[in-house]
Amino acid sequence: MRYILLSCLFFALLTNLDAQPLRGQHTAKQMLETAEAQMANKDYYQALEWYEKYYKEERDLHVAKKIADLNFELRDYEKAARYYKRVAERKSRKKPNPYLPEIRYIYGRTLKMTGNYPDAKEQLKLYISESENDVNINRAKRELEGVDLAMGMQPSMEITISNLGKKVNSKSSEYSPLLASKDEMYFTGMREDKVRELGSRDNDYHSKLFLTRRGEEGWEEPMEAGGVNINREGYHVGNISLSRDANRMYFTRALLEGNVLMESKLYYSDKGDEGWAPAREVESLNGDYIIRQPATGELFGNEVIYFVSNMEGGYGGYDIYYATRQGDGFSAPVNLGDVINSDMDEESPYFVDGNLYFSSEGHPGIGGFDIFKSEWNGSIWSKPMNMGKPYNSMVDDLYYSIDKDGYNGALVSNREGGGKSLKGKTCCTDIWELSKEKVVLTLQATTFVDGKPLPGANIQLIEMTNNTMGMTNDKTNEVANVFDFPLKSEMAYMIIGTKEGFVADTLQFNTVGITSSTNFEQKLNLTALPPPPPVIEEPEYEEYTTNETIELGNIFYDFDDDKILTEAEKDLSYLVELMNQYGDMVIELSSHTDAQGLSGYNKKLSQRRATSAKNWLVQRGIAAERIKDVGYGETQIRNQCANGVKCEDDEHRYNRRTEFKILEGPTTIQIEKKRLKKN
Repeated sequence: MRYILLSCLFFALLTNLDAQPLRGQHTAKQMLETAEAQMANKDYYQALEWYEKYYKEERDLHVAKKIADLNFELRDYEKAARYYKRVAERKSRKKPNPYLPEIRYIYGRTLKMTGNYPDAKEQLKLYISESENDVNINRAKRELEGVDLAMGMQPSMEITISNLGKKVNSKSSEYSPLLASKDEMYFTGMREDKVRELGSRDNDYHSKLFLTRRGEEGWEEPMEAGGVNINREGYHVGNISLSRDANRMYFTRALLEGNVLMESKLYYSDKGDEGWAPAREVESLNGDYIIRQPATGELFGNEVIYFVSNMEGGYGGYDIYYATRQGDGFSAPVNLGDVINSDMDEESPYFVDGNLYFSSEGHPGIGGFDIFKSEWNGSIWSKPMNMGKPYNSMVDDLYYSIDKDGYNGALVSNREGGGKSLKGKTCCTDIWELSKEKVVLTLQATTFVDGKPLPGANIQLIEMTNNTMGMTNDKTNEVANVFDFPLKSEMAYMIIGTKEGFVADTLQFNTVGITSSTNFEQKLNLTALPPPPPVIEEPEYEEYTTNETIELGNIFYDFDDDKILTEAEKDLSYLVELMNQYGDMVIELSSHTDAQGLSGYNKKLSQRRATSAKNWLVQRGIAAERIKDVGYGETQIRNQCANGVKCEDDEHRYNRRTEFKILEGPTTIQIEKKRLKKN
């Protein structure tokens, strides 16, 4: 017995889950043989589970690589990234890692699809520097472009995307949503909410065509559409498209072997009074290759059909082709060329109003498959433009379609926010509805200084009513100079750009009379302020009078020495300045000791020190008769530390000092405080 669910690949597939477990215990060898047998049967889910059981026992590097690859193919990107990391970081003393550096490319790509952009960049850059595979090096460079695109991209404010809900979306995948009208949507899917046994009595597990209608409470429970003329027993209905008049439906029927698409052919059915007629094969296009995802459209003024195929002569993987309608048949297929098609897969084309929308993993994208747009100018296609967020996510986004008015559409995605999946968070796709506001007004304000971008500024957007300020929207951008704001219709605005150290700039504009979506671009030019002048501190002074003692705070001597030290020259130099300023001033220059030691010795030592200081001044031009040098020894103790009193050294130091006082000349002088401040 085998179990099945709808595949998470991009066509309507079935995949096999758990086989009935073998009885008893299994050796590692048996587990590996079972896994390999399931791989040969293209039964990837069973193979994955047996490989994982084997890996728990053996920690085999090659099996870890297979587990990573299978998880990537089955779109469990977080689990794939964990196993790719194990492979990339495996080291051995005996032999080099056989998967380096090539593993880094797919590892980096997987990290990007989990949103881990910094680590993705690191692995891709390492791959580019280490690999010699030119094809994958170019692909890695595209992936790096995509990472940078994702990190810098802001979602469009004019688009709203919402999940269609659990009435329409099942736990398995839904595909190919197509709006037949504003309130009618076709899609294909298997609509399974639980795993089913393959081979049970109810063997009706194939993908079918469904129709859902929009009611008062949203999209309603889908019903099968087309009957047996479309939903043929034993085949999976793939993707659908309608002709211009909606009276012809093109679709594919697919056969699978395990997880591998073996056959997919194009059919059409015409709509009559009793519904859709029996399907007929489009023999002029079907061949020994796969055809998927038909989409009707125009080219060179002719009705054409676009489709995806792996036929020979393409650029790699699945390419997009077109064929011109000729009655009930078509001309030979024509490849759309290398502007559209890459060396990887392109998927789900959709054409409307001269624009081709499609999904690709071969153009720089923010996820796995991103949605792109290319315009036809009558002779060539424009370079595909990434539709950006929220059309695209970090995973897979496909089957974009939009109504004729361009305001309502749908896509399928395995992004976050969808319903529960049968296997993993990102295995299965849901249908998402998108709506576009008819008039969207936005402001993009930028800040500059001297013509160069100025990051770190603040922007105030102020609503103005009758020249009176109203609501304010305030934004700061620390890393760039771009600010985006939504705007209201029929409103006047003022914008003010400010930044510390700059002169502000102000602009005014309004949205009066704007009838189409518009992005207003306003540039604010700020001017750098000149640097502030240096702050000059006004000196503080103290006033001293005749016979008032003035201490020189930085006069020091070595022990039992009277030599003037370098540290003392600061205060003595200032004393020279004072005596030159007051030319008639006569001073007493005195030296004092503490009470330690013999008093007679202290008296002589202090005298020598006072005389040494006087000589220093005389050598610098001060007349000797203007200085009376006196050594007081320990006779003028300033605290309790007299002879016989036990004191700490800090208390004794308080008494060791050099001073001066005015004996003749000015009755008062001013001394700048900081000049005699102790160091």
